[in-house]
Amino acid sequence: MLKAKQIDFSGGQVRQNIVAAASPMLTAQILNLLYNIIDRIYIGKIPGEGTVALAGLGLCFPIITIIAAFSNLFGIGGAPLCSIAMGRKDTAEAKKIMINAYFMLLGTGILLTILGITFQRPLLYLFGASGETYPYAAGYMTIYLLGTVFVMTSLGLNPYINSQGFAKIGMLTVLLGAVSNIALDPVFIFVFRLGVKGAAIATVLSQFLSAAWVLRFLTKKAELKLDFRGFRADFACIRKISFLGTASFMMSFTDSLVQVACNAMLQSFGGDIYIGVMTVINSIRQIAQTPVGALTDGAAPVISYNYGAKKYDKVREAVKFMTRSGFFYTMIVWGLLFLSPQFFIHIFTQETDLVKAAIPSMHIYFFGFVMMAFQFAGQATFKSLNRAGYAVFFSILRKAIIVAPLTFLLPHIAGLGVKGVFLAEPISNLVGGLACYITMRLTVMKELNDPLPKR
Repeated sequence: MLKAKQIDFSGGQVRQNIVAAASPMLTAQILNLLYNIIDRIYIGKIPGEGTVALAGLGLCFPIITIIAAFSNLFGIGGAPLCSIAMGRKDTAEAKKIMINAYFMLLGTGILLTILGITFQRPLLYLFGASGETYPYAAGYMTIYLLGTVFVMTSLGLNPYINSQGFAKIGMLTVLLGAVSNIALDPVFIFVFRLGVKGAAIATVLSQFLSAAWVLRFLTKKAELKLDFRGFRADFACIRKISFLGTASFMMSFTDSLVQVACNAMLQSFGGDIYIGVMTVINSIRQIAQTPVGALTDGAAPVISYNYGAKKYDKVREAVKFMTRSGFFYTMIVWGLLFLSPQFFIHIFTQETDLVKAAIPSMHIYFFGFVMMAFQFAGQATFKSLNRAGYAVFFSILRKAIIVAPLTFLLPHIAGLGVKGVFLAEPISNLVGGLACYITMRLTVMKELNDPLPKR
């Protein structure tokens, strides 16, 4: 195994530490996109059925997102607490957090598998399936659910590798799975002619390899080792993890809620083709926001560690660098998406009707994309400093309180139709992003300027 190089969060310049942590995380998150993005690219190019197959795959997004939500609940929920404990030199507490988190990841993964397979048919029709798209959605979803434990192990434990400063190992976790997925997808989809089912098989096998890598590192090589000998569940610890993780959970869960709302309204006002459009736009959004997500993820352990070590000047510097960098990046991406939408759409489909419908939809959906930088910066700061109440509220505000109601309301106003569905996103970015960031500046940053900030 590659020798693990650990970042020292207590020394060096803050910017260098953030870049050192964020760079491999960026690579890892881009590679992580490939699990689903590559599936969509190949599926969209299946001769004669690419558009309807792509729409069917899009119907599975809420389930995939919910699985990621529970992974974040115990993964991202516990990792900042782990970093804070390590900053205080409390290794025993950090190890206890990681082990209890994995216990919950395993139990939740098994439960989600059983529930998902049992209720898949009513769920998919609830999500907007039609008689034509259901077979594709069901074929993918059933197989994907069988790999839920692998997915949750890989996604949920990787933050504990990054929280210890082993960002390159965290990157390699995703690299292994992504490369496997890229190699296996065309084999199962085209060579074995399994179509959507083949894409799901390739994804599950790839996630299994990632999970095996994570477990090997955390049991053999890491500073904090995963060891269940003498383990007894500590429910007080689990509550702390879950409380902080609720913010990340709600971000993903409400994203799933919005996907369901969008699919339902698009089916009513535009039909299967607009579900395909939303599948493409969601894929582009994931690509576009990945670097700013990696930046905030890279800043998170630096913020948490130095907060635990009471180095508040470094915490302030990290927050400012994270915010400014995210703002400039999102400005550039917004311009590219506005000027060249066809380039991004053609990654996933060449279907003339779908491309024609997607271009104006993209212009609406990504309007004001720059405001996402403020949402990411505010949320990352709240989570990194264990301000769970704020983090949870602003997770719920943007999606559940703003986007979901607007998705149902706007299509009925002034004949907006499908345009109203896509318009809900930029409105939520403006209102939710500014509210989150301004609150963070008025609370957390103000406290960090005091000699003894509130805990």
